[in-house]
Amino acid sequence: MASNKLFVEYIVDQLARSGEVTYKNMFGEYVLYQNGKLFALICDDQFFVKPTEGGRAFIGDVVEAPPYPGAKVSFLIEDKLDDPDWLCDLVEITVRELPEPKPKRKRKA
Repeated sequence: MASNKLFVEYIVDQLARSGEVTYKNMFGEYVLYQNGKLFALICDDQFFVKPTEGGRAFIGDVVEAPPYPGAKVSFLIEDKLDDPDWLCDLVEITVRELPEPKPKRKRKA
C-alpha cells in the first residue's frame, strides 16, 4: 500500500524547526533526508526513524518494527506525530548520531 503524499507533507511540516528536511518517493513509499542523511522512512502512512542510541534514550519506551517486509527494524513513531517540538528533538538527536553519507561515485563515461 503506497503512502499518501499529504501525510508525508504533514510530517515534513512538523519537522520544519529542525532544518531543511527533504523527501524522495521510492516505490510508493518515502525516504526523508536532512543534510544528505537518510534518517526516516514513511511506509504505509507510518513514520519510521532510524534507530540510534540517543534516539532510544530520548523516546524511552521504544516501539520497533520493520517499515516493510525484510527490512531492519526502525523506531515506529505513532503517538507523537502531532508534537512538532518532540519530533524535531528526535530528528536532531538521530541525525547527529548518523554517519555522514558516503560520497557518490562518478560514473564512467
